Amino acid sequence: MSDTQLTVTLDGGGLDDARAIVRTLEGLFGTPDGPPADAGATVRTATFDSPDTPRAADASPGAAGGTLSAPVTVTVQGTPKAVEAASETLSRAFTARDGGTASGDQERERQLLLVP
Repeated sequence: MSDTQLTVTLDGGGLDDARAIVRTLEGLFGTPDGPPADAGATVRTATFDSPDTPRAADASPGAAGGTLSAPVTVTVQGTPKAVEAASETLSRAFTARDGGTASGDQERERQLLLVP
């Protein structure tokens, strides 16, 4: 197990949307610290242990997660390789618009807007 983590923050959509997005990333990063469970929350977070060299999972649009019911803003934060792999995987599985990136010394953050 790695001590490197990928944090995924989901804003918008419903609980089923959040679960679909997290399921899409499980093939790449394994099971998160806990699946999104609070139906009343407006922002949900999942934390994954990240392999040292993750690679984007193959996914065709809609195949892994299905269709979203509403737009969801997804922010992924972690090592540059983990963030890139997560971003590519989500962009393949859902219709995504790039919301930009921010880079730090050893971390990167990317925001995507996933739309139905």
